[in-house]
Amino acid sequence: MADHAVVVAGAGPTGLMLAGELALAGVDVVVVERRPNQELSGARAQGISSRTIEVFDQRGIADRFLTAGQTAQIAGFALTRLDIGDFPTRHNYGLALRQKHIERILAGWVTELEVPILYDRDVTGFAQHDAGVDVALGDGQSLRARYLVGCDGGRSLVRKTAGIDFPGWDPTTSNILADVEMTEKPPYGVHRSAAGTYAFGRSEYEIKGSEILYKDVGPIGVMVTEPNTNATAEPTLHDLKKLLVAACGTDYGAHSPTWITRFTDMTRQAAQYRRGRVLLAGDAAHVHSPIGGLGLGTGVQDAVNLGWKLAQVIKGTSPDSLLDTYHAERHPVGARVLKATMAQVALHREDARTLAAREIVGDLLKLEEARKHIAGLMSGLDIRYELGQGHPLLGRRMPDLELVTARGPRRVFGFLHAARPVLLDLAAPRAIDITPWSDRVQYVDATHAGKWELPVLGEVTAPAAVLIRPDGYVAWVGDTTAQGLTEALTTWFGPPTTR
Repeated sequence: MADHAVVVAGAGPTGLMLAGELALAGVDVVVVERRPNQELSGARAQGISSRTIEVFDQRGIADRFLTAGQTAQIAGFALTRLDIGDFPTRHNYGLALRQKHIERILAGWVTELEVPILYDRDVTGFAQHDAGVDVALGDGQSLRARYLVGCDGGRSLVRKTAGIDFPGWDPTTSNILADVEMTEKPPYGVHRSAAGTYAFGRSEYEIKGSEILYKDVGPIGVMVTEPNTNATAEPTLHDLKKLLVAACGTDYGAHSPTWITRFTDMTRQAAQYRRGRVLLAGDAAHVHSPIGGLGLGTGVQDAVNLGWKLAQVIKGTSPDSLLDTYHAERHPVGARVLKATMAQVALHREDARTLAAREIVGDLLKLEEARKHIAGLMSGLDIRYELGQGHPLLGRRMPDLELVTARGPRRVFGFLHAARPVLLDLAAPRAIDITPWSDRVQYVDATHAGKWELPVLGEVTAPAAVLIRPDGYVAWVGDTTAQGLTEALTTWFGPPTTR
């Protein structure tokens, strides 16, 4: 039985991101993936939100994604596009990039960090005990770990075996999604009718302004609404062709499917993100309609919130109770995502009453305050963890400011590449003493001449000093008196080192 500090079940975006975070912290982690390799069929997620790009930038890997995809204003809510070009972030846009490429890039990064990925194996069961978790694999072998993290999707075996409830709402809509060949060229783009939504596209395309120009290469991606929300059998080409005829009057000669599946708007969230030594992240913790493109980014950000906390507990730097803050912080974020997707599904219906409601919502979103509020939600830039009262920065993402340091100009995100916390002192040089935490927290003495702005909120008062967690969120804001800093350092990064 091989021993590891952490076993991650699932090599999707969430599992890969978590593995990378743990590896940066020097934690022995292994990923178990049921697929034979990292290849992924079908469309899945179509892009990355602004905050997720920032998360990758914090680790120094954003350019890998940006060079592979196409930047565009892709945030939206219930058919209303939301331009975030005026948001104060380096990445005031989304990135059109298919999940197969996102996973390929993440897997390459994780491989560079020397994390083993055990392909063609799956977790079939596990047993918790005082010292760890014994994990059974489908090939008859087993692993022993101090912690097991289920990143194994909406049907998570880890969640079910742990006995974690998954309350929520049954589906109200269902769609078949496929990649097929066609003898006739369909009308590309998204179309709506009384029967529901249907869409056609290709994996190769170019974005020009707000227009998507598809290239005539590769299979055609198809999505079509089906009336039965309770279907349990796997969808077939016959099912797809029948629905296309009902919606379009023709099936466009659809044939030779390379991938066909079904998705619904079933909406559920794990009651607990942690049970003992077992934790959940990504779709294993929350499932919802893919509308709005919030799923992948939420999972990646789950991983970034959990990774450094789990690493500190494993190293003995912080007590086990630090892991409870993972559920406390991420469960409300997941619940808000669920509400956002349910609202959008409701507004996508084509009956007269829904169309009236959608038109009014669209009018409201033309107002600046409403546009910024919902765009902050859909881009992920407005997340605030409840860390108490105080400066508006507290609990929010740290802006990627241009700093002047003794070693020259630096960006804030550059100090987060190794996933280590930062005390940023913007007042008198060495005015704050963090010597008892100097083995864990970087001290950065710098100045910043520009404004401090936050998405949605706008300009805020420039602080004298901030404590930034490895996930990029601000844990303390203060001045040279450092009131409350000792408590914040101890809470998030363990007790002081005595010498």
